[in-house]
Amino acid sequence: MAHFRQAATALVLIFQFHLLFSLSNAHNITKILAKDPDFSTFNHYLTATHLADEINRRQTITVLAVDNSAMNSILSKGYSLYTIRNILSLHVLVDYFGAKKLHQITDGTTSTASMFQSTGSATGTSGYVNITDIKGGKVAFGVQDDDSKLTAQYVKSIFEKAYNISVLHISQVLTSPEAEAPTASPSDLILTTILEKQGCKAFSDILKSTGADKTFQDTVDGGLTVFCPSDSAIGKYMPKFKALSAANKTALVLYHGMPVYQSLQMLRSGNGAVNTLATEGDNKFDFTVQNDGEEVTLETDVVTAKITGTLKDQEPLIVYKIDKILLPREIYKTVKAAASAPKSSNHKPKNAEADEDADGPSADAPGDDDGEVADDKNGAVSVMITQKSTFVTAIVGLCFGVWLM
Repeated sequence: MAHFRQAATALVLIFQFHLLFSLSNAHNITKILAKDPDFSTFNHYLTATHLADEINRRQTITVLAVDNSAMNSILSKGYSLYTIRNILSLHVLVDYFGAKKLHQITDGTTSTASMFQSTGSATGTSGYVNITDIKGGKVAFGVQDDDSKLTAQYVKSIFEKAYNISVLHISQVLTSPEAEAPTASPSDLILTTILEKQGCKAFSDILKSTGADKTFQDTVDGGLTVFCPSDSAIGKYMPKFKALSAANKTALVLYHGMPVYQSLQMLRSGNGAVNTLATEGDNKFDFTVQNDGEEVTLETDVVTAKITGTLKDQEPLIVYKIDKILLPREIYKTVKAAASAPKSSNHKPKNAEADEDADGPSADAPGDDDGEVADDKNGAVSVMITQKSTFVTAIVGLCFGVWLM
């Protein structure tokens, strides 16, 4: 019994260590800045624009904070909240720069991406910030699309947690013509227009043809994530799409939207089943988000699609491009049932109930590529099981070692 208690204690200690390690990577920018009232205005607008949530979700980040007097330079201009978000997103660097690293920049200058670069409003490298170690031990900052002018200087370090988060005080607000440009409010964001401008005209066309564009548009203000298949993927699928019933066409299109805003970081950290705009009552119409390192995939039990890029990120709207059309099992369950039957059988099913669940195998059958994805998915499951088994084996081995002591 004593040995058993020792083993149990070892397991508890391992769990507590793992929990402590996970929590050690968390940070809260609101609490960090709240300790100094000089940054209360900057802190308030990080929260109001939802940038604080995005900062807290990132594992590696640098925040260039400005004090209350410096914030007056942009607040006095009457910018909308969404334009202020763009300006402040220039102050969030997606890399770690502590006070020590600022003075160790190779060749004395570097350029690093800010969160503005991923908003969809930044063109070219306009969302990049230049950092230069100048004479006298001073460090200056400037936005790349503002003629690379070094308009702000490093003042002091507010908070640092090595390679996780750094909060630095800089002298002035970083601005640029791109970030200061008038920004539409969510109700002014016309989704189909955005899709057409971002290379998703084919998806925009089927949104309009099914009338699903109204549902998407009505959801924007409360938060919307859109997964846009490439034009080539839609082109290959169109013969099957045309053969679907009107109800299934609408459901399939709605299946490509989530009624919440989900940044790429949120998708990476929140693996699991998610609801879609097609979810209603007993009709789940969900799919599973999975990530393998930086790659994020969407698994529907029929096909696995990969996110290939972010076309627009302006909270509460975000649009991703995916390499395949998402095929829901609610429409394709006839095909799945047929696929599980022995290949050698040439007999048709005696009852035709299964045929009522879809518009016909010829219309709904996944293509050859979809079959390959299913095989890959099974392989991924095997890898996951193997990894879990290895972990369990290690724990059991440790417990056995403790028991022998």
